[in-house]
Amino acid sequence: MEIIIGSEEAIGERGADLFSALLTARPDAVLGLATGSSPLRIYDALAARVRAGEVSFAQARAFTLDEYVGLPAGHPCSYRRVIEDDFTSHVDFAPGAVQGPDGTAADLAAACAAYEAAIAAAGGIDLQILGIGTDGHIGFNEPGSSLGSRTRVKTLTAQTRRDNARFFGDDVDAVPRHCLTQGIGTILSARQIVLVATGQAKAEAVAQMAEGPVSALWPATALQHHPRVTVLLDEAAASRLQLADYYRDAYAGRHLVAASR
Repeated sequence: MEIIIGSEEAIGERGADLFSALLTARPDAVLGLATGSSPLRIYDALAARVRAGEVSFAQARAFTLDEYVGLPAGHPCSYRRVIEDDFTSHVDFAPGAVQGPDGTAADLAAACAAYEAAIAAAGGIDLQILGIGTDGHIGFNEPGSSLGSRTRVKTLTAQTRRDNARFFGDDVDAVPRHCLTQGIGTILSARQIVLVATGQAKAEAVAQMAEGPVSALWPATALQHHPRVTVLLDEAAASRLQLADYYRDAYAGRHLVAASR
């Protein structure tokens, strides 16, 4: 796990660098997209690069992490709508290239199985972007989730619903109680993972994820078992890391090694 600490702007550009490098090498890459505030700097940087002609998503495909159950596709808080507003409408994905789980399906279990099958049929996800919840969830894999889980229906915790109420006019009761989410096992199947966290509220979850024991109590700790994870943090989100100075030195040292070659 590589941990990079910097300003929000710097980590946005670094995240965009990772996407750009992949798309340059593999224009038809399969991407995993997350909603929420954490990835916005990366999405903004990528949109600017598309406008400048530096990168293209025209041949790429993408799968989103999760979706609320019961919200119609056009609802302003549905993740299909949010990812379009925040990112996909600002870059050059082909029509139909971005898929999400169907939270309106009559048979939710069948919709989850179909989503897993679609990811597999695409060849798996090359690069997955993630945020992290204050309770350590990734996707909507709440504390207690199986570390080998696949796409399924989950019940949201009261904490997650409180955290997300700001998107629903601060009305907790308006936040759906259930969602469809890629499982932790699904996420770990991605060939590369980028996790972004900003703000003091994420500091404890980040510390547990990077330095705590692997535990279903903090689902993001499962990322310790993945061979290629980059964690992008601002100073506030990194503030509880015991080894923060080491991570800074390791990142600086990596660039010194590269420059000497």
